[in-house]
Amino acid sequence: MDTARLETLKSRAVALWKRHGRETPLPGLHVTVMEAPSGLLHGVYRPSLCVVLQGSKISQLGGQTYRYEVGKCLITSLEVPIRARILDASPQAPYVAFVLDIDPAVVSELLLEIANGEAPTVPPSAALSVHPLAQDLIGPMERLLALADNPRDIAVLAPMVRREIFWHLLNGPQGAMMRQIGLADSRTARISRSIAWVRENFTETISVAHLAGLAGMSPATFHRHFKAATDMTPVQFQKTLRLQEARRLLLAQGADVAQIGFAIGYESPSQFSREYRRMFGAPPGRDGVAIRRTVAPESHA
Repeated sequence: MDTARLETLKSRAVALWKRHGRETPLPGLHVTVMEAPSGLLHGVYRPSLCVVLQGSKISQLGGQTYRYEVGKCLITSLEVPIRARILDASPQAPYVAFVLDIDPAVVSELLLEIANGEAPTVPPSAALSVHPLAQDLIGPMERLLALADNPRDIAVLAPMVRREIFWHLLNGPQGAMMRQIGLADSRTARISRSIAWVRENFTETISVAHLAGLAGMSPATFHRHFKAATDMTPVQFQKTLRLQEARRLLLAQGADVAQIGFAIGYESPSQFSREYRRMFGAPPGRDGVAIRRTVAPESHA
């Protein structure tokens, strides 16, 4: 790893953070700088590439834990609810990372450029995967972040640089995962269709048969592939989304706890309170008060 160029990349990311915060002028690129370890963060990751430039972080999906630190990257192939924690961060050495969203349509276009036009068959894979940051990715990442200094160039050059980054990912150790993102009929793409339905209808009663139909699989096959990708059953996945939405509502509205439980699909206030406490470590009323007092940014990077 070229530590000098990695340092340059980190400096550019910190400069972006100081000027713009998390949301940068570069479409689909988000930066995080934290000067202290975080508590447990809850959120949803989209298909993306997360690169850590200083410090370390863990992300948990279902029962699986993924740790990534400086010089490592996390690939996410599906839209999944996660728990995360920034581990190493201080004022002298803050946690620094950026996330680049992955556009499945662009990956699909690039797949047509690969010799033979056919992607190899790959076994079912988890939605998250950690890899060393490949040397050939650093150059285009530097150029992408540098575009923030030249706003006139962003609309024309940023899409080309993102394509270059995706191309290197497709042809590197992350290639199998990237192919699953880009292939319209891959297991990942088909599971993604069912996940989109759950995301849009998480208050409804789940039918595995219906979700399997959306994915074009038998219920047994769908259940197996869904569990392999997310380390959760569809019902557990839905429950996680419901409870994350409940926490968002508690923070944004501070509404009546029972009312929020009903709004996200729970018919029993006691069941809602019990499952909320199991996920977040405190009953919803007490947790709502606590998070409104100390609001921490919850982001992918």
